[in-house]
Amino acid sequence: MGLLMRAIGLMSGTSMDGIDVAMIETDGNDVVRRGPARTFDYASDVRASLAEAMSRARSMTERAERPDVLRFAEQRVTERHAEVVEIFLREEGIAKDSVNVVGFHGQTVLHRPEDALTVQLGDGPLLSRLLELPVVFDLRAADMAHGGQGAPLAPVYHRAMVGALPQRPLGVLNIGGVANITWIGRDGELIAFDTGPGSALIDDWVARCSGRTASFDVDGALAASGTVNEDVVRFFARHAYFAERPPKSLDRNSFFWDLVEWMSPQDGAATLTAMSAEAVALGLKQLPEVPVRIIACGGGRKNKTLTGMIAARSGVEVVRAEVVGLDGDSVEAEAWAYMAVRSQLGLPITFPGTTGASEPLTGGLLALPTAA
Repeated sequence: MGLLMRAIGLMSGTSMDGIDVAMIETDGNDVVRRGPARTFDYASDVRASLAEAMSRARSMTERAERPDVLRFAEQRVTERHAEVVEIFLREEGIAKDSVNVVGFHGQTVLHRPEDALTVQLGDGPLLSRLLELPVVFDLRAADMAHGGQGAPLAPVYHRAMVGALPQRPLGVLNIGGVANITWIGRDGELIAFDTGPGSALIDDWVARCSGRTASFDVDGALAASGTVNEDVVRFFARHAYFAERPPKSLDRNSFFWDLVEWMSPQDGAATLTAMSAEAVALGLKQLPEVPVRIIACGGGRKNKTLTGMIAARSGVEVVRAEVVGLDGDSVEAEAWAYMAVRSQLGLPITFPGTTGASEPLTGGLLALPTAA
C-alpha cells in the first residue's frame, strides 16, 4: 500500500440539479477508504443560467470560447462549488489543511466527441484560489487530444470500488442524464461507454408535462401508470448510435422526447423509460460477456420502473449500489477525487477500452492557490 492521500471530489452531472461532494482516502490504486458525502442543490437562478449556457454552447466550435452567457455561468458555478466545499468541510469537521487535492469536474454544457470537442464550465484556478487548496481540473482534454471520446471517465474508479466483490464479469451502470456502463472482466479488464439516454428525456418530459412544477418522475410512478408504446421503442432502437461499436459517448441533447410528444403524460413517461432501458439492453449485447449483475448508481437508480425495465429487457439482475455497501449518489464525486489523486501521481485515468484513446493516459491540469 502506498501513501494515502485525502481528496475531495466535486461532480455536477447532466441533470444540472446540484453538486455532489465526496471525500476519500486513497493510494490511487486499490486502496479506497470512503468518507462523508453530501449533495448541495443549485439555486433556481444558477440552473437557469446553466440552461441558457447549454443552449448557447450548441453553436461553439472552440472549447475555450466563453461568450458572456457562458462566462457568467462559469463564474457562478465555480463560486457555488467553493461555497459548498467550505460548508462541507465545516459541517463534517474536516480540517482544510488535511485535504491534499480537490478533483473538479465542472458542469458539462457540450460534449461532441465526433468533433473532439467537450466543454465543462468551471474555472479551476479560481476555485483553487477561493479554497486555498490544490485543484485538478479539465480531466477530459488530454484523452480527446489522443483520439479518445473524453468519456466516460469513472470506470477506473468503478474497478477500484468493487474490487472486493466476487462477481465477474460485473457491470456498473451510472444512470445520470446520460447512462453509461462499465464492464469489469474476470481479470479486471475494462470496457465502458455511454449506452444512451438515462434520465434526461424522462426528466425533460416530466418538466414539460407538469409546467416545470416537477423535475423528475419520483420512483418512476408516472411511468408505472402508463403504457409503453413498443412501436416507438423499436423505432428508437434503430438509431445509428446503437449500432456503433464502443467506446462511444453522447451529449445530453443527442436525443429528444419528440417521439412521444403526442402521448399522454403517463404513456410518454412509460415509453421514454422503456427507451432508456432498451438502450442499456442493446449496449449489453455489445460486451464480450454479459455481466452476472449490474450495480446501479446515479439518480436514475431510484427510479424503480426504470431499473425494473432494464432488468426485464436485459435479463440481468440490477441492484442499487447500496445493496453492495456503496453510496449510489456519491460514486461519481468519489471518482473525481480518485482521478485527481491518480493525476497527481501520473497514473492513467483513461484507456483504449473505456474512451478509445490510443493508449492508457493520465490527464488533468493542476491549479495551485499561489497561482496568479
